[in-house]
Amino acid sequence: MNRFEGPGGREARIRYLDGDFQVLAPGAFVRCAVTGETIALEDLKYWSVARQEAYLDAEASLARELELNPELKKPRA
Repeated sequence: MNRFEGPGGREARIRYLDGDFQVLAPGAFVRCAVTGETIALEDLKYWSVARQEAYLDAEASLARELELNPELKKPRA
C-alpha cells in the first residue's frame, strides 16, 4: 500500500494563504495544477494564493506563471 491509499488517502481541499494554507476538507494530498502529480500535504511548499493552485516544485510554479503571463518571456531592452 502506498501513502495515498487507505482511509486518509483522499485528496484534500485547501485554501492557500500567504505563507500558509488552511485545510477545508481533510486528505493526504493535493494535485499539482501543472503536472497533475500528487503532492503530500507535508511536502507542499509551492502554491498561488491568487489562483488557489498547488505546484509540485518551483519549476512547475514558474511554468504556470509564464503560461498565464507570456509578456514575462519577452527579453528586456
